[in-house]
Amino acid sequence: MVVIVRATRELLPRLGGAQAAPGEVSDTLLGDWYVKKLAWRRQVALLVSESTLLPVLVPLAPAVTLLDRFPSVLAGLLRLHGLRETVVEREVRGTADYRLAPTASRSVIGSMNEFAFLADIYREQDAEPDLMGWSLRLATVPCGPLFSRHVSPDRELAALVDP
Repeated sequence: MVVIVRATRELLPRLGGAQAAPGEVSDTLLGDWYVKKLAWRRQVALLVSESTLLPVLVPLAPAVTLLDRFPSVLAGLLRLHGLRETVVEREVRGTADYRLAPTASRSVIGSMNEFAFLADIYREQDAEPDLMGWSLRLATVPCGPLFSRHVSPDRELAALVDP
C-alpha cells in the first residue's frame, strides 16, 4: 500500500522522500493527502484527505520526519472518530509508505485555506494548544465540496467507512 502526499510548493522540498511516479495513485481508504505549513510561532502542518477533507494538525518540526510521525497521529484521530481498529490499522499501514507530489486540486487547497483560517481562530481563543482537539473541531465544519454528499469531513468519513 502507498499514499500520495501532495505538498505545497513551499513545503515539498522540506519533506524529503521519494517522488510519486507519473500516474501513481494512493490505494488507501482516505486517498491522497494534501499538506501545507501553518506559519505559527511553533509551526504546524495541516494535512487534509482529498477524499473526505478530513483535517489533521501535526507539529511540523522537524519537517523531514513529519510524514514518519503522521501515521501515529492519524491513528489517534481515527480512533477518536470511532473507526473500527481494523480500519485504523489498515490506514496506518498504508500511510507509512508514501510518495511526494505537488498539489493538484484547487478545491482541496481552498478547503485547506478555510481550515487554516479557523485553526488560527481556535489558537487565539484557547490558552493551550490542542492540535488533536482542533482537528476534531475542524472535521465538523461544513465544506462546499461536500455539500452534495455529507456536508462535513466527519460525516464523509463515517459514510466512507460505514456506507
